[in-house]
Amino acid sequence: MTILNVPGMNCGHCRTAVEQAIASVDSAATPQVDLGNKTVSLESHASDQEIVDALAAKGYPATVAA
Repeated sequence: MTILNVPGMNCGHCRTAVEQAIASVDSAATPQVDLGNKTVSLESHASDQEIVDALAAKGYPATVAA
């Protein structure tokens, strides 16, 4: 499971945008968005970098949590 820190998320619109960005690189991914902690947990066939790049392209810079 990958956990991403996405500090720019703070509302339902953000949640939708993040979910759509992830779906654009892996439609089978099932992201679990936690707005309170500003994290996304997911299992994906796409690489972490592909997910991070898709989020950045939508205006949500992300990093892989350690």
